[in-house]
Amino acid sequence: MKKLEDIKGIIFDYGGTIDTNSRHWAEVLWGEYEALQVPVSKADFREAYVHGERTLARIPLVKPEHDFHDVLRIKTDIQITYLVEQGKLSEADAAGKAYACKVADACYQYVLNVLQRTRPVVETLAGRYKLVLVSNFYGNIQTILKDFALSDCFSDIIESSVVGVRKPDPAIYRLGVEAMGFPAENILVVGDSFSKDVVPAKTVGCKVAWLKGEGWGNETIDETLPDVIITDLPQLLSYL
Repeated sequence: MKKLEDIKGIIFDYGGTIDTNSRHWAEVLWGEYEALQVPVSKADFREAYVHGERTLARIPLVKPEHDFHDVLRIKTDIQITYLVEQGKLSEADAAGKAYACKVADACYQYVLNVLQRTRPVVETLAGRYKLVLVSNFYGNIQTILKDFALSDCFSDIIESSVVGVRKPDPAIYRLGVEAMGFPAENILVVGDSFSKDVVPAKTVGCKVAWLKGEGWGNETIDETLPDVIITDLPQLLSYL
């Protein structure tokens, strides 16, 4: 195994990386829909998921004080409401079986379980390197990091809704490099999305560890681009 050399700082992605350890959030949510036997197809769920993400990009429903359970409830409320409005789910079922609440609760517990595996990795690396977080998020990432006991690990946070630029625009990673204060070639980026993390991070000159997992949709992948490919965040420690 070839070690990553000359690394002085690490930029972490958050969603899909630290909180789900490589699973796309759409797959996490769909898994809970299936577990709760919500009577909709995956195609209908996908429509509802995309609608929800576009709604949150357009309307600032998430506030800075919202923790991650609040975010999940907002997302699942939008999704279930959409499914009812589109005639894909009966209003009586949606209300009587409290699908939105139950899916949000299950997903929150899922993250708590995953963090038992990923948080120690972040904490270990924070003791050895300067860490910066670069994330597409809703303006409440500080609240979420505190909720999950991660806020002390990062020296700086670059959040899309705060800085006004989103992945996959390489500019957001340039801001991460500036916050780090080291040359890009001495910075390792860790992220789960090939198009939103690997490609823009390499564009600005960083080394990249791709946390390859259960994606969502069709991406064009060039596995020669990342410096390291891992499938479980703790594997990262063996390269550093």
